[in-house]
Amino acid sequence: MATSLLCVAPPEELLRPLAMPERLLLGPGPSNVPRRIQAAGGRQLLGHMHPEVLQVMDEIKAGIQYAFQTRNRLTLAISGSGHCAMEAALFNLLEQGDTVLVAINGIWGQRAADIARRLGANVHALLKSPGKYFTPQDIEQGLVQHKPSVLFITHGESSTGVLQPLEGLGELCHRHGCLLLVDAVASLGGAPIFMDQQEIDVLYSGSQKVLNAPPGSAPISFSERAREKLLRRKTKPPSFYLDMGWLGNYWGCDGEPRRYHHTAPINSFFSLREGLAMLAELGLESSWERHRANCTQLCQGLLDMGLELFVEEEKARLPTITTVRVPEGYNWKDITAFLMDKHGMEISGGLGPTVGKVLRIGLMGCNSTSGNVDRVLRALQDALKGCQRSRL
Repeated sequence: MATSLLCVAPPEELLRPLAMPERLLLGPGPSNVPRRIQAAGGRQLLGHMHPEVLQVMDEIKAGIQYAFQTRNRLTLAISGSGHCAMEAALFNLLEQGDTVLVAINGIWGQRAADIARRLGANVHALLKSPGKYFTPQDIEQGLVQHKPSVLFITHGESSTGVLQPLEGLGELCHRHGCLLLVDAVASLGGAPIFMDQQEIDVLYSGSQKVLNAPPGSAPISFSERAREKLLRRKTKPPSFYLDMGWLGNYWGCDGEPRRYHHTAPINSFFSLREGLAMLAELGLESSWERHRANCTQLCQGLLDMGLELFVEEEKARLPTITTVRVPEGYNWKDITAFLMDKHGMEISGGLGPTVGKVLRIGLMGCNSTSGNVDRVLRALQDALKGCQRSRL
């Protein structure tokens, strides 16, 4: 009789089994997940305060410290994507009226500026055209002119394929009384970064790129300088969920007994733990070299096909995501659709300022192999033959 009260029937689509295709993900992320990481994420759930889960969190923290090359005690994984870590960094560092300088040469600087404005910060933009990077002289000019308390800069700009040099920027910021905040979502594990040596104050990344885990957990770390700024805040961070005081305690970063803050994505943590373990087993230097070598092979193959790389300077090319100009006369959507339909392979078009201008090819973690370079080059050659060129 109770069913007569129901006015919405069980959806037909949910009464069918879930079916997903197997695809090679060579876009800007997420990457394919190796069986070992899949198996870790598929383990039976435990409670978020169980000692075994707290132990896994401690292991994740140690893995992040290795990947970031830092000894910072305030190091943990945000329960959310890399974008969530961006918000966590800005929500905790900035208060209303603080001045922040945002280096914008792609979408991630644009996003950071947007978030900072929503917080009521005094936002100044340092601009470079897509495909270019910032020099220390550019940065110093902005620091002198605007006197910010925080500089935001993107290490691996996935929308443009640019790798931002970081050497000397931390020291430069500190000389001007400013903290250095770096986005390494697309670069961690694929290009050298040394948080402590480079005097980076806040660094964050994501789980779904070189670490080959599903999206949903995001490594982040705060230097002692940054931690002191958090302690000096006049107001509480605007997000309770992303409050680093609470999160630091839950992750065992403050020496106090751990308290419940939120129900963490336990199985995402199991996956992240394995992704960090695989990076530790391979070794950072080997991972950096693998990504460099495969990116070089890809770039040479694209040039041999007569295509034009978007980032002109070789040293400024992001080893994890390569941007190539859409060949004249072709629609980028036709090319990406052809690869998906005919080759079961994802590559992507542009994002933000590069929409319609580039194709983005990602080689990250287990997907960064010489064999995958050959596969994507062959698939692209096939697409250029098979796609209709416009007559314009």
